[in-house]
Amino acid sequence: MKFVIVTGMSGAGKTTVLKFLEDINYFCADNIPPALLLKFAKLLEQSNEIDKIALGIDIRGGKMFKDLFDGLKQLNNAGFEYEILFLDASDITLINRFKETRRTHPLSKGNSIAEGIKKERNILKDAKERSKYIIDTSKTLTKELKEQINNIFLFNTDFEGLIITICSFGFKYGIPPDADLVFDVRFLPNPYYINELKEFTGNDKPVYNYVMGFEESHIFIEKLIDMLEFLIPQYIKEGKTSLVIAIGCTGGKHRSVSIANAVYEKISLKRRNVIIKHIESPNRLKNGIRE
Repeated sequence: MKFVIVTGMSGAGKTTVLKFLEDINYFCADNIPPALLLKFAKLLEQSNEIDKIALGIDIRGGKMFKDLFDGLKQLNNAGFEYEILFLDASDITLINRFKETRRTHPLSKGNSIAEGIKKERNILKDAKERSKYIIDTSKTLTKELKEQINNIFLFNTDFEGLIITICSFGFKYGIPPDADLVFDVRFLPNPYYINELKEFTGNDKPVYNYVMGFEESHIFIEKLIDMLEFLIPQYIKEGKTSLVIAIGCTGGKHRSVSIANAVYEKISLKRRNVIIKHIESPNRLKNGIRE
């Protein structure tokens, strides 16, 4: 019998994850008092039909949450296996989610949402450190989160825990505030000054072929991929959950879009959790080049 303990920050997606686990035949229960874990496990053990259980346990239990590790120790001593899945998100993302849904943070009574989040992070610190899986949902779409859950708990693929976003942008609009790595491709010839290419973007085949027609483009991409193949495992090792690679040109329409698409194609061949995003392009495609 296998237990998955789903915990993490309020607003990070725990309820959604429990639904995804239920879809792949996990028996799911939410807000179980940690002190009852062993009794609950023994009750389910009597059934021959249930062998995968997912339990939502978080700070909604109030003071009872402090019993979590004692409850898990009892589970382990009784021979039950468990894994902890921790859902996280940036403070600003969580604040925005609470504002959008007009919900009150469980620990913000009489205080601000930000103060409630700060208290929750402190309470959940040990739980996060002991988690086998940590998923940051700050920039994750629902379908991408579902894919991650299926990869881990249905297909049993290796969990990397790092979501990589390849992002094109225009320097004249400013560098994306969430960028971790920034690369400037303004050294390449600009299709903007070619009349027949000016109105297209790097998502269109004519512009893409033009930008990729220069040897410098291929050398740049080769060196960038080589560096990323070194850096990404190091980020994963250190527990980083989100990496935004920003590639910029003047207006974010031609060169940066083309190079970002090319980098995305190469990175996504080896890694699953890769997203392509074009900030300044008026034709925002998730991936792929239009003919």
